[in-house]
Amino acid sequence: MRIEAKIRNNICLTAHPLGCEEQVKKQINYVKNKGLLEGCKNALIIGSSNGYGLASRILASFGCKAKSIGISFEREGSSKHTATAGWYNEKAIEKLAAEEGLDSWWINGDAFSREIKAETARMIGEKLGKIDLLVYSIAAPRRKDPETGELFSSVLKPIGEAYTSKLMDFEQGLISETTLEPASEEEIAHTVKVMGGEDWMLWVDFLLKQDLLSAGFKTIAYSYIGPQLTAAIYRHGSIGEAKKDLEQKALEIDQKLKAVRGKALISVNKALVTRASAVIPGVSLYISLLYKVMKQKGIHEVCIEQIDRLFRHCLYGQGPCVIDEKGLLRLDDLEMREDVQAEVARLWEQISSQNIEAIADIQGFREEFLAHHGFGLEGIDYQADIEP
Repeated sequence: MRIEAKIRNNICLTAHPLGCEEQVKKQINYVKNKGLLEGCKNALIIGSSNGYGLASRILASFGCKAKSIGISFEREGSSKHTATAGWYNEKAIEKLAAEEGLDSWWINGDAFSREIKAETARMIGEKLGKIDLLVYSIAAPRRKDPETGELFSSVLKPIGEAYTSKLMDFEQGLISETTLEPASEEEIAHTVKVMGGEDWMLWVDFLLKQDLLSAGFKTIAYSYIGPQLTAAIYRHGSIGEAKKDLEQKALEIDQKLKAVRGKALISVNKALVTRASAVIPGVSLYISLLYKVMKQKGIHEVCIEQIDRLFRHCLYGQGPCVIDEKGLLRLDDLEMREDVQAEVARLWEQISSQNIEAIADIQGFREEFLAHHGFGLEGIDYQADIEP
């Protein structure tokens, strides 16, 4: 079948296997060109199929030459439907790692479940012995509590009062407005349950009890703060409460890890085009304006560049690494520069459907969004019949 990008409401419903492999190759080549990194030896990446998690897997495997296990929950393709982009990404990692003689394994399943935790522990014991790095990078809409079986769903809503924001349709190049009603207390609690730090702590507790963490073990999770422009829907919204919980859990995990002289860290990363950010009101428009400004200033970074900087400067290098008063690693330092934010805010006030192509990097947004799903890559024949 010929596989084309099918986008509805800023969500891509298809993925191209060869395109996904090509974008994984591009990230691998970026890391390899930066040189070998003395870092982790045995790594577990939870949420390894896209975005920052995928980039972390690439840094561990191809930057540090570590043995690695990736965990993600992806859908396989059929004769009529493509697999998820994450499925193709994981298969590409397996293939490309094998070609270089690297030990890399993938577990496809629900990382929130007891079963996947147990399976992972067995694999660590058999294949790695112990791990010295755990990256936690899950962005999930739902989570089933392993104790009660209750299903929790996360929401992207403001807290306290309704929020009206500009909305970008990046496919059509249109600006409109949307209003979101505030989250209920139950919705906030559910979002924290799904996207907060509880499961991260469960993973560390479990692996610690199984004696699968090396001395000097490090674990890191990814967070986002962002500017005042998006604060109502993000940092001060339901997802922001989950991120605050994640950051609090890092402090608690850090205490637990004293037993192995370990460390728990949070990296606050830059806003980037992802499958999730494309559908958050206000955030997708903010990102398209941010890209325009940062590219003009020559300081734009994509996922793999951010995580390469994290590994080389903060986790295993000699810096420079910006750490704030709360101990958070600030990989968003360039995004949050005063001159960058002032220019983005100025453009935000001017933006409309009539001028969006001129003052926002909507084309860059489209290209990066499509590339996440394997489309728009050079060297790929998108007219060819492909087995999905």
